[in-house]
Amino acid sequence: MESKPGQALDQPVISLRGATASLGSRPVLRGIDLTVRSGEVVALLGANGSGKSTAVRAVVGQVPLSDGALSLFGTDFKRFRDWSRIGYVPQRTTAASGVPATVREVVSAGRLARTRFGFLRKADKAAVERALDLVDMGSHADASVNALSGGQHQRVLIARALAGEPELLIMDEPMAGVDLANQEVLANALRSQVAAGTTVLLVLHELGPLEPLIDRAVVLRDGCVTHDGPPPEALGQHALPGHDHVHPHSAHDAEPLRTGLLS
Repeated sequence: MESKPGQALDQPVISLRGATASLGSRPVLRGIDLTVRSGEVVALLGANGSGKSTAVRAVVGQVPLSDGALSLFGTDFKRFRDWSRIGYVPQRTTAASGVPATVREVVSAGRLARTRFGFLRKADKAAVERALDLVDMGSHADASVNALSGGQHQRVLIARALAGEPELLIMDEPMAGVDLANQEVLANALRSQVAAGTTVLLVLHELGPLEPLIDRAVVLRDGCVTHDGPPPEALGQHALPGHDHVHPHSAHDAEPLRTGLLS
C-alpha cells in the first residue's frame, strides 16, 4: 500500500537494495544501497563514471536493474504507478525541442499528470504561475523557449518539474553549465521546496550554493557506495571522501525522459 503525505518522516521515499545495473555490457552499479527518507535532501556525488546518474535513472525507470530491489513510497517499483508524485529534471537537456513553444507552455506540461484530459483548471494554472515565479521566470512566461540562455533553460526545466507539486524531486546535475547568478536563483527555488517538505535527491558535481540544504551525501566510486553520511567538508570544490577529484559524468549517462515523467 502506498504511503501518503503526512506519514512518519522516516518513511523511505526511495529504497534501493543491492542494486546492480549495466549499460550495454559494462557493469555500472555494483550492489548499491540507497535510502532517501521523507523530507531529506540527499546529494549523490562521485567521479566521472562512478554511476551516480545511472542510479537516479534506475530510480525513475530509465535503466533496468539486473539485480536488487527498488521501492518508491513504500511500493515495489513494478507496482508503482503514481508518477505524479515525482518531479524529475534530467541532465543536459533543454526546454527547446524545435517546436515553437512559450515558457509557460513548457512549464504547463509539468502539470498534465494532475489533470483530466489535459485540461488545465484554475488550480493547475496557479501552480504553473507559482513554479515560474519560484525560478524567477514569470516575466519570461510568454517568451519563446528557443530564445533563452542555457541558465534560463535549466530554470524552465526545473519549473516544469515543480509545477506538478511533487513530493519527491530528483535532479541530475541541475547546476552543470549554469552561471553563478542562475545557480543562486535555482538554490533559492530549491530552498523554498525543501521548506515546504519536498524530498530531494540531487546528482551534483559539487555542492556549491546548495551545500546548506544538503542533509546527507552519498558518494559513489566504480558503482559502489564509499560514503553515506554528513556532506564532506569543502576544502575546495573537489573535496569528497574516497577520491581526489569530481568531474561531470560522461555523455553516455544522458537519456531521454521516461514517458511517464514527461508531464
